[in-house]
Amino acid sequence: MQIIRARFAAIFVPVFLFASLGIAADPAQKAPDKIRVLVVTGGHGFEKEPFFKLFQDNPDITYQAAEHPNAHALLTAEAAKQWDVLVLYDMHQGITDEAKADFVARLKEGKGLVAVHHAIANYQAWPEYWKIIGAHYYLAATNINGVAKLRSAYKHGVDFHVHVADPQHPVTRGVKDFAIHDETYKWFDVSEDCHPLLTTDEPESNKVVAWAKTYKGARVVYIQLGHDHFAYENPNYEQILKQAIQWVARKG
Repeated sequence: MQIIRARFAAIFVPVFLFASLGIAADPAQKAPDKIRVLVVTGGHGFEKEPFFKLFQDNPDITYQAAEHPNAHALLTAEAAKQWDVLVLYDMHQGITDEAKADFVARLKEGKGLVAVHHAIANYQAWPEYWKIIGAHYYLAATNINGVAKLRSAYKHGVDFHVHVADPQHPVTRGVKDFAIHDETYKWFDVSEDCHPLLTTDEPESNKVVAWAKTYKGARVVYIQLGHDHFAYENPNYEQILKQAIQWVARKG
């Protein structure tokens, strides 16, 4: 009887250990790769702690933050190997020809872009940026191709209603019409190639407040919402930003 027990133990223990190791090593048990996000700020004040909490609380991503004047260095081919999606929350004007070329090259490679709130006013002297994000916000009254343009306007602390224009789009899927307390923008131009995602009837705002588009090889989303913690902490905003990152990264 002791011999039988010994033989059983000799067989059972290695099999048990092998099975345990096999389960632990099963590739299916590994966590999926996370989206690597580069968040660019600078040129406009913001509430840092609640803003970055949006990224810290997102389980689908890892992120690094860069602030102007150092952000453009991360657009080079070598540095861009560190990230998949570019999130712009900056309001910066100076950009070299080299940085312009790097920016466009990364988008041609298929890197995703999400531009948020005041990033619409970046690079006023670089018309290609208007094509990239699909809009032109005017920091001063000007004339474009013989058409007079008013200075774009903004208003702090507005309570308004947001309508989900395309509830089937991956960026807005699962989101219903909602109310938000935020800053509004108006009197800026939106390109015809932009697909509206969110709209509002608020008179202090442009009609379309978020859209999706493509630029060369990249998916692009612009979200007008996002001035401060009142927006950051709105669960609808959090969901839209999270899904925008996933969509431009071609995930989910």
